[in-house]
Amino acid sequence: MERFMSVAEVIRRKIEAALAPERVEVVDESHLHVGHAGHRPEGETHFRVTVVAAGFAGKSRVERQRLVSGALREEMGNPVHALSMKTMTPEEAAHGPAS
Repeated sequence: MERFMSVAEVIRRKIEAALAPERVEVVDESHLHVGHAGHRPEGETHFRVTVVAAGFAGKSRVERQRLVSGALREEMGNPVHALSMKTMTPEEAAHGPAS
């Protein structure tokens, strides 16, 4: 019997499969959006992800976000209403944000 996967688990697995990242963090922030558009009582609608992947090297912020969004095409809109992304190469993650 296959176990039920949360939306956060689906997001993590799809990003891992598509981008082979060094690190993926998926945070469900749905509780912060109660009463806002797209919120459902059961949650799992608003997420923040951090993805660290070597494949982001040489790509713009928009290109990186398109790669992540493309991996989650089926989830965007339903069940995911909003997705905040932070995308970095391993070098950028090691040195922290540029000033």
